[in-house]
Amino acid sequence: MDLHVCFVTTLRQGSERVARTLATFDYIIIGAGSAGCVLAERLSASGRHKILILEAGGRGRSPWIALPLGYGKTFFDPSVNWKYESESEAALGGRKSYWPRGKGVGGSGAINALVYARGLPRDFDDWEAAGATGWNWNTVRETYDQMETRIGPSCARTGDGPMTVQDVSDQIHPATRHFFDAAQELGLPRSSDINGEACEGAAAYQINTSGGRRMHSARAYLAPALKRPNVTLMTGALVKRIEFDGKRAASVQLQHRGRNLSLRAGREIILAAGAVSSPCVLQRSGVGPAQDLQAHGITPLLDAPHVGGNLQDHLGINYYFRATEPTLNTLLRPLHGKLRVALQYVLTRRGPLSLSVNQCGGYFRSSPNMSAPDQQLYFNPVTYTTTPNGKRTVVQPDPFPGFILGFQPARPTSRGRIDISAADPSAPPRICPNSLATEEDQAQVIAGGLLCQRLAQTSALTRLIEGPMAPDLRCLTPEQILADFRERCGTVFHPTGTCRMGPDARHSVVSPRLKVHGVAGLRVVDASVFPNLTSGNTNAPTMMLAHRAADLILEDA
Repeated sequence: MDLHVCFVTTLRQGSERVARTLATFDYIIIGAGSAGCVLAERLSASGRHKILILEAGGRGRSPWIALPLGYGKTFFDPSVNWKYESESEAALGGRKSYWPRGKGVGGSGAINALVYARGLPRDFDDWEAAGATGWNWNTVRETYDQMETRIGPSCARTGDGPMTVQDVSDQIHPATRHFFDAAQELGLPRSSDINGEACEGAAAYQINTSGGRRMHSARAYLAPALKRPNVTLMTGALVKRIEFDGKRAASVQLQHRGRNLSLRAGREIILAAGAVSSPCVLQRSGVGPAQDLQAHGITPLLDAPHVGGNLQDHLGINYYFRATEPTLNTLLRPLHGKLRVALQYVLTRRGPLSLSVNQCGGYFRSSPNMSAPDQQLYFNPVTYTTTPNGKRTVVQPDPFPGFILGFQPARPTSRGRIDISAADPSAPPRICPNSLATEEDQAQVIAGGLLCQRLAQTSALTRLIEGPMAPDLRCLTPEQILADFRERCGTVFHPTGTCRMGPDARHSVVSPRLKVHGVAGLRVVDASVFPNLTSGNTNAPTMMLAHRAADLILEDA
């Protein structure tokens, strides 16, 4: 009988029959997000191993996922977004932060803004220096080269990997020229390839699209994998915990369609639920801070205080300006403009709907004295307003031309935690970012704000600025920059580090081969294992990590 048909049949016969049938799976992957989809394809390619991939959300078939600019719709959509919130933070005036996370196949890579950024070479050399042996820049660069097919403005293609990365510098809005002129006026470098050797400086952001549609890991990796008879996807599968035989991970307990199931893995269980959910699954499974687990009625299997710790994230802020010339607002706000760009997209798969809202920016040093870029900047030729509408929030471009200039300190030093709030898997996690906890982070905020201020004061951007939308960055003192950042900043949605990779359990959760310290048959493969946050967007490094992790898993098999 075909494996997929057998799976459906056994579900109808009850959980005991399911458990016996699924014991033939070699690997159970928890999470069909950016990492899990890559793992499913790579581990199944030889045909020797049977793979089951569990996803708590749905199939991710919303048309807004495929449409690159549909990010504005999925950002608040509860059908594809977990819509988490952090705890209140004293350093941010007691505010809670909104933490969107992908809910469905493709994970957060299905709802992000599509910026494809490998990261800076020093990010990965720092990984190895932190104990992640074998994850230096020279090694991971080879993995990036294997996984990518890169397409430039002239349609030249390099590489033959499954992930399509497009240079769309010939399509970005004309208003972006003012940003490049402003950078040149300040003597800042220009980069023609943010993922190339000379990646520092003002650049058009590259995006992972193909044919005008989002090319996330579900499309690039999982879709072809599901055509194989040795791969099964199970959606709506909420994992309760991992069960152990002694200290060996043996099975996964989950809820599916009103049933409680226990599914066994023949070789390994691979946790790929992301930096928010992976530490929570470990904690519910008895691997975490023992005292906290006991408080939730969970019997500790392994006292592992670092599970959930080392949380790192990028905090960013936007400065809004009215513009003296047309921007994307002019196209996307009026009905006739929406019809025009929709028709352009249908006929050509080009135009604003085929692009990211983040069109250009880059890595910059806030001063020449910095040894490496310490800021990531964004210049978006659009401004928008978010308005609550019942249970949903509507994102609408403003009815006048405008643009955004924003920044995020690239390598924050503050560390927070993510922990379970209850033993119930449906309970939201407790997210404590501990933002701006160090003086170094506060100094970097001021440095980034002053860099944007200098850009906004150039003659190039002065020509584009009709007026500020409060506050006026150009007039802020360093103290006011920090105070405004505390009041308005938000996460840039790059959580990492909560199951940190390192050589031993005294300082980390998983080994450099991504095996959980202290137990057998269990790995974590997602952004939670990053020892340090990369300087830019984290989706590309997460897929790279999973691509290389599959090689390590197959070597050990």
